[in-house]
Amino acid sequence: MRLVILCVLVSAAAACSSTGDGPSRQYEYEEEMYLSLDGSATVYVHSSIAALNALRGTSFDAQPRARIDREAVGQFFTTPSTRVVRVTTSRRRGRQYVHVRLETDDVRTLGAASPFSWSSYSLARPGESVVYKHAVAGGVSSPYLDRTAGLTGDEFIAFRVHVPSVVEYHNAGPGNLRRGNIAVLEQSLQDRLRGEPLELEVQMQPQSILSRTLILFASMLAAVALLFGVTVWRVVRAGQKKGG
Repeated sequence: MRLVILCVLVSAAAACSSTGDGPSRQYEYEEEMYLSLDGSATVYVHSSIAALNALRGTSFDAQPRARIDREAVGQFFTTPSTRVVRVTTSRRRGRQYVHVRLETDDVRTLGAASPFSWSSYSLARPGESVVYKHAVAGGVSSPYLDRTAGLTGDEFIAFRVHVPSVVEYHNAGPGNLRRGNIAVLEQSLQDRLRGEPLELEVQMQPQSILSRTLILFASMLAAVALLFGVTVWRVVRAGQKKGG
């Protein structure tokens, strides 16, 4: 019985935990998406103010000691397709950064939102697999690089997606999948300003990793309960025989 319980714990830990993928690169701008199979998603945007101004045409004050207007940042990311949940700030290498958490009910409508208008998204099930596609093809609002903010153009930006199911195919290239279900596309800031295209395709199973984990966990618990019941039954039977 102890062995079965140990198997349950090990299996659950293996299914739910994630291992590191080495030192992570620090990005000047990053879109990080947690995708669900029903098309809804939570998106985090991490960006320096200077990069946000250059890439999305905003005009926030990028000076190191300037006060960041979180409400204005939230309003910029609030659209008919998106709901802003939280806006926080930080500082790195003398530059100010914003971190925006937002949600969308349908990732396929995200490209209609102005902060993500350089992208197109699709999620479909043409066969047995679910196919997610993300294309970044341009749409840079203002290709002005504010070098007074310390940018050189050699900084990296990224588009990251946390896939909700077991991946059967992806075109993200070397270094992917990270932690088993994370695909990342990287590009230099200068290339993004020039509108160099990026394309991601991921084919995945139609059942989420969480569902598979819960089914596995429930199966192991059922096995434990069955073994426990059999053990109790044998003990009772042995007692009856001795008493008889």
